[in-house]
Amino acid sequence: MRIPLDRQNGIPIYQQIESHLRQAILSGNLPAETRLPACRQLAHDLGVNRTTVENAYSALEADGLVFSRMGSGTYVLPVYPLPAISKNNTDAPWPLWQTNLQRNIFSNSDTADEMLQASGHPHPISFASGISDARQFPVDEFRKVIQSVMRRDQIDALEYGERRGYAPLREGIARILASQGLQTHPDNILITAGSQQAIFLTSQVLLKSNDIILVEDPTYSAAIDLFRTLGFQIVGIPVDGQGMQVEKMETLLQLHHPKLIYTVPNFHNPTGTCLSSARRRQLIMLAGRYNVPILEDDFVGDLRYEGHTQPSLKSLDPGGQVIYVSTFSKMLMPGLRVGFIVADGPVNESLLNFKRLSDLATSTLIQRALDAYMTVGRYQTYLHRSSQIFRARRDAMIAAIERHLPSGISFETPKGGLFIWLRLPKSLSANDLLPIACKEGVSFSPGNSFFIDGVSGEDWIRLNFASQPIEDIEEGIQRLGTAVRRIKTKKK
Repeated sequence: MRIPLDRQNGIPIYQQIESHLRQAILSGNLPAETRLPACRQLAHDLGVNRTTVENAYSALEADGLVFSRMGSGTYVLPVYPLPAISKNNTDAPWPLWQTNLQRNIFSNSDTADEMLQASGHPHPISFASGISDARQFPVDEFRKVIQSVMRRDQIDALEYGERRGYAPLREGIARILASQGLQTHPDNILITAGSQQAIFLTSQVLLKSNDIILVEDPTYSAAIDLFRTLGFQIVGIPVDGQGMQVEKMETLLQLHHPKLIYTVPNFHNPTGTCLSSARRRQLIMLAGRYNVPILEDDFVGDLRYEGHTQPSLKSLDPGGQVIYVSTFSKMLMPGLRVGFIVADGPVNESLLNFKRLSDLATSTLIQRALDAYMTVGRYQTYLHRSSQIFRARRDAMIAAIERHLPSGISFETPKGGLFIWLRLPKSLSANDLLPIACKEGVSFSPGNSFFIDGVSGEDWIRLNFASQPIEDIEEGIQRLGTAVRRIKTKKK
């Protein structure tokens, strides 16, 4: 068999062989049941190593294009076209078990960016994201860390690893938390696949369907979606400039007997507020009095730009009332999918067992690489640099809002975090504004997706200032101002 090989090309030889054979099979030039040359013979004919041909055949076999017959050789399989996925219609109804599934209503937070991409704008700018700017992360440096971990740990880096998570990483997290005033033992830390899994595990362990959960209203939209999907009843507590209005909580505790309180006390999503010290202590006291656990979601508590650090609820916890969750995904890069839970007492073991049943373990390789990255002080340096960059972006967005958006808007300057929570002028709806803004090339998160009823907050929008460079912030807010003027003109 003659296969043209370009040895000066950067494409590996085995991939060139595999690509040539793939094309011949898919085109029908190598029909089903054709016996391919033996690996040794083809290697000799092409002047390559036998392993090179074996790798090419393995790639084809993995894709179902060839199969090996013991003692006989490698043969071409029939090529079956992928079946078309037909849309359901009244003539072919879905099975009954599908029609009986509960129809959940989700906030669909990705809609804004899907709408933005569909607009076809040559330079789309998104303020809808819920994460920081992954472009700030030193990818090349982290790649070298992963390589060094693979050389150091070999096969150990690819095993399931410890049930609670990689011990040195848990020890490193405990040291970081101690520097923030939260004292905990590494054995009380459970590594998870991001904070979303941490919230899911805690909810599943502590609640059952139809149980009531108290949350801030508005709050993190994905948490609302999760709680609703799990069948919980959600009761909201209003938020003001000092965070959750805890003084309204006791009446709700007496009326609803909730099984969990979920709160984002630091740089709240979406409002950016921080729970005041007095309210933190009052919340701990009420939770203890009514025997209700608190789930503290501290997703970007490290990102403070000014003012004094508030103690975490967990650090004020007199003994096992608070379960604390946090993540590295929002700060470093979302694809890390590494978060953690801090929990004391019997619930710790319950969370561990549920985590094991859920996914066995979080990626050991990523945990080891993250530990190696953090233990040389890179995390604190990265955090300090990111805080400076994001503060400058916050200030740039505020200045741009004041220049380009009309009078009648209002917002509070956040002292940290990722978001500006902005109220539109009266008579303007965020949902009406969004498609017009997307046509101008900018997106945002409409406020109603963060409220429990999915309707309130239509005059609010959430803007992420951390995810875009300053020049795009200026341009994006200018586009948003153009969209606001367009919709106001339409209404006249």
